Amino acid sequence: MFKNLSPRAIGIRDLPLEGTVALAAAHGFAGIDLDIREAAALARARGLDHVRRLFADAGVRPGQWGLPVAWRDDARWRADLAELPELAALGVALGCARTSTFMPSGSDERPYAENFAWHVERFRPIAETLREQGCRLGIEFLGPQTLRARFRHEFIHTLDALLELRDAIGAGNVGVLLDAWHLYTAGAPRPMSRGWTRATWSWSTSTTPPAGIPRDAQIDSVRELPLATRGDRSARLHGRAARAGLRRPVTVEPFNQALNEVARDDPDQAARLVSQSLDRLWQAADLR
Repeated sequence: MFKNLSPRAIGIRDLPLEGTVALAAAHGFAGIDLDIREAAALARARGLDHVRRLFADAGVRPGQWGLPVAWRDDARWRADLAELPELAALGVALGCARTSTFMPSGSDERPYAENFAWHVERFRPIAETLREQGCRLGIEFLGPQTLRARFRHEFIHTLDALLELRDAIGAGNVGVLLDAWHLYTAGAPRPMSRGWTRATWSWSTSTTPPAGIPRDAQIDSVRELPLATRGDRSARLHGRAARAGLRRPVTVEPFNQALNEVARDDPDQAARLVSQSLDRLWQAADLR
């Protein structure tokens, strides 16, 4: 497992790829979240070798790239899908065959069964296209009750339900972007209720629920850094993952107002604080 930096997730905005790589290297991150379209534009302008050297010279790798398909947009997703083979091939050429997206936990239009079938229909061609390029797709479920309550119809918000969707997609290259926060807010009784395999868990994000707030009242945009509060299960979760042989990027995604304010004024300090929080997680979970 390795420390992975997502600048936007910690409140750092509009940082170009070169700056993100430099920031990660300066604060001990082994990988970064990559905007694959930005990387493609840079490769067209400067060449693929230039982008490769950018990472190699800094000792940083692409940890994962966000799925460049607006799959919930009926008017746009097919055009994005047509561009996906080229972008996925670039990811592979840069040594990163992981892409991810999150999935809303409800719908105002489609009841559960209809929505399930819709997601299978929408995700299957995306996953198959990625598979042809040797790439995996990680899907993140969202656990908080406060998110689900916004919708007329509740949808997938637990690990087991997402694994059922993965099986129905049937492409063989779909895994879970597993977030300790969403496991907790979904009410998971155990860190993993089934399917603890390398094929199940693609990579993870790690944050801590604020203290003193009941689980069903937790707000998705109000989180703490890993191990910031008692009862945080991040160390146990990632320790189990390491012992199971998983070697995945671990990203901090706190959506934390105080950290965002630090990032606005001093991006270096924000990256330093996040790196230190992951160092504590590494120590607590005995990660190597």
